[in-house]
Amino acid sequence: MLVAKPPQLKQPQLGVSLVESMIALLIISIGLLGIAALQVTSISQNASALHHSQAVMMAYNMADRIRANNAQFKLYANINTDNGYVDPDCITKSCLNTEIVTADAAHWTDMVNNLPAGRGTISYNANAIDGLLIAVMWDDGSSSAAGGGAGSTPCPDVNLSCYLVVLTQ
Repeated sequence: MLVAKPPQLKQPQLGVSLVESMIALLIISIGLLGIAALQVTSISQNASALHHSQAVMMAYNMADRIRANNAQFKLYANINTDNGYVDPDCITKSCLNTEIVTADAAHWTDMVNNLPAGRGTISYNANAIDGLLIAVMWDDGSSSAAGGGAGSTPCPDVNLSCYLVVLTQ
């Protein structure tokens, strides 16, 4: 006589299959790559913001120098940091007001040269009587550079970012 065996219940799976593990690993890897890309973008944007802040400070520094030597206001026009000014050392000796303009240009050139591809210009503002445009330009490495400007176009290189200050006498 045959004895019928009772039906056996399937035992539940007690682990994780290799396929499920690989899918979980893929999802975690994609998330970590996204976090790494976000970190790289954050570092780049912080550097760009630093350069912009420095350019603002440099433009206003020159504006303050011009205000301090206001009698020579018009002599500050046509300053270009590409010209390479020699500092007449007005700190240790007495200088004429015209020499102070050269000293200011030399000090400003040293500051602007700290920016990547840094350049500074001062030109007459065609939109204001007795006005100057102070421009600080730099390469922030992005394609969204804001070159160009008003009047005599003090930011001629559209590949450079530019910060402008309008100063009137």
